[in-house]
Amino acid sequence: MNNPNSTSSSDFIRSIITEDLKANKNDGRVHTRFPPEPNGYLHIGHAKSICLNFGIAADFGGLCNVRFDDTNPTKEEEEFVESIKEDVRWLGFDWGDRLYYASDYFDQLYDYAVQLIKISKAYVDDLTADEIREYRGSLTQPGKDSPYRTRSVEENLDLFERMRAGEFEDGSRVLRAKVDMASPNLNMRDPVMYRVLHASHHRTGNKWCIYPMYDFTHGQSDSIEGITHSICTVEFEDHRPLYDWFLDELKIFHPQQIEFARLNLTYTIMSKRRLSELVEQGYVTGWNDPRMPTISGLRRRGYTPESIRNFCERIGVAKRDSIVDMALLEYSIREDLNKRASRVMAVLRPLRVFIDNYPEDRVEYLDAENNPEDPGMGSRKIPFSRVLYIEQEDFREDPPKKFFRLAPGREVRLKHAYYIKCERVVKDEKTGEVVELHCTYDPETRGGWSKDGRKVKGTLHWVSADQSLKAEVRLYDHLFVKPNPGDEKDVSDFKTLLNANSLEALTSCRVEPGLADAKPGSRYQFLRQGYFCVDSIDSSADKLIFNRTVTLRDTWAKIEKAQKKTRIPKAAKKPAPLSEKSDNHKPVGQEITIDDFSKLDLRVAIVREAGLIEGADKLIRLMVDLGEGRLRQVFAGIRSAYPEPEKLVGKKVIIVANLKPRQMKFGLSEGMALAGVGKNRLGIATIEGELLPGDKVK
Repeated sequence: MNNPNSTSSSDFIRSIITEDLKANKNDGRVHTRFPPEPNGYLHIGHAKSICLNFGIAADFGGLCNVRFDDTNPTKEEEEFVESIKEDVRWLGFDWGDRLYYASDYFDQLYDYAVQLIKISKAYVDDLTADEIREYRGSLTQPGKDSPYRTRSVEENLDLFERMRAGEFEDGSRVLRAKVDMASPNLNMRDPVMYRVLHASHHRTGNKWCIYPMYDFTHGQSDSIEGITHSICTVEFEDHRPLYDWFLDELKIFHPQQIEFARLNLTYTIMSKRRLSELVEQGYVTGWNDPRMPTISGLRRRGYTPESIRNFCERIGVAKRDSIVDMALLEYSIREDLNKRASRVMAVLRPLRVFIDNYPEDRVEYLDAENNPEDPGMGSRKIPFSRVLYIEQEDFREDPPKKFFRLAPGREVRLKHAYYIKCERVVKDEKTGEVVELHCTYDPETRGGWSKDGRKVKGTLHWVSADQSLKAEVRLYDHLFVKPNPGDEKDVSDFKTLLNANSLEALTSCRVEPGLADAKPGSRYQFLRQGYFCVDSIDSSADKLIFNRTVTLRDTWAKIEKAQKKTRIPKAAKKPAPLSEKSDNHKPVGQEITIDDFSKLDLRVAIVREAGLIEGADKLIRLMVDLGEGRLRQVFAGIRSAYPEPEKLVGKKVIIVANLKPRQMKFGLSEGMALAGVGKNRLGIATIEGELLPGDKVK
């Protein structure tokens, strides 16, 4: 038996399970399942569900099954089954001997249906699909009974057996549950349990020509497997009464269904139907296209399982729908690859450079560390010669202000090598394009440092022309041009929002010779460029192909920089005076409009943890509960007022909840705490009353 006190409740689902264990519900068992449909590849939203179900089982010493909901043979393929198993394993989870299929239970489900017919809780209906929809009614109008609802038990048993025997055409008859056609919940208005479908199943072949619907299959499959907590996304909340109804009428083991908010991610979509459309219509190269939000696409792009698991942990589990910024997923992979990826040099758009005073036949090998974050990864030798390649963008003939890279007469540092100075520029006579540079080097600056102490502002990456390898580099960007393409009400076709520049293939790139033996899927940081991986499908020994996983430009850093700029909202037009007394009123600060203020999403939060930050004179670290099912980390510059910040634990504070996260040297800050300041006075804004975490402050 599990000890409920041994696991801390970090979200509302774990809190429910903790209470169940305290009450010895299910004899202290915790058994979850991940139930994918094999009609496509898994995406990042499924990763959240996988991490949640397997994570809960691990936290409480329980078990987690994988069960394929394979009840629609017209859309299911063995390819999808195998891809799903590969994705779950790759994420780091193991189902042991608990791999199941809903089709394993087809005989038992049929017997359950017969049992419901015998107690007059199910009937065979001859209405067409359109007629069933018409009879169902609407949200404001009750449904009406089918004329076939009063068939006798004997007639229903006979018709259902003949449905199974294949006597009827597709769509001619269905088996429906007899619940309540006047129910305010449309799911309870005699839902369809079985339909006639003459189609070969990828596992059962032609044994069946009737197939159960999801709502009838799901709960009974959970019951058969002894699932204690059936965790699903929030769109199934309205289906829960039906889930419960079937189990109660059949008088079988009753799992508990719990719903959580599905993952929505900016600049992509999570609809498997729409993703399938992109694949089938050739907008992407397949389910594993690196632009797709599928797990296989992310894997091919260079994401690690650790980064995806960390991302899922960061976003937490909540009941309320929200949309997560893609930049948080990108932050997770940067954080992971920064620790593990070897640094190499690659020139994506080469510009030839001649070092005129370097011996023509000389090649020397310079030392370069593989990863400054991990000295244990060692170093490598890189060749340096008279002819090099640098990036085209690292040279300007007429450099703008604050351009510190190479220009005529200017000296820069070559990473791991020497100082060089541009002496002459060669251009194409017809186009005027710069085609090569002639430079000189200072042999006393080997390693990138001068003995005389002179400093240069620019450091460039480079490769040796003769020793470098040719490579193709694919630069991937967001799949869509708008942050929320699935929520554009005025767009009739979501595909019009696809980003035409989501892929740029550069075919003339040059990379270090040490990458000749790079294995498919291996990951690197291209200095000053980003993180890249060897394409697992198209790359070969004869043709190296790298996919850009993510740029080095951290969105959080960009946001932080933007936030440092002082932006005073446009002042409101001065209102007419309310009275003679108010005519002389002067605002304490710059006036703003109510629209400016309404952009702030102010929420009540409870401080759960608070502490000092080593190395920070002004900041304290708060872990606050905004009712999202997780804690947010917030850094607040109020250390002088709270030398013992733990005294804030339990206080209700006000958090600006819609600020984009900022990556600070101490960690990720996901909001701002409101505080007041006066002459020699400083204090965080607290709130009293019955407000709960996540309640809006107006």
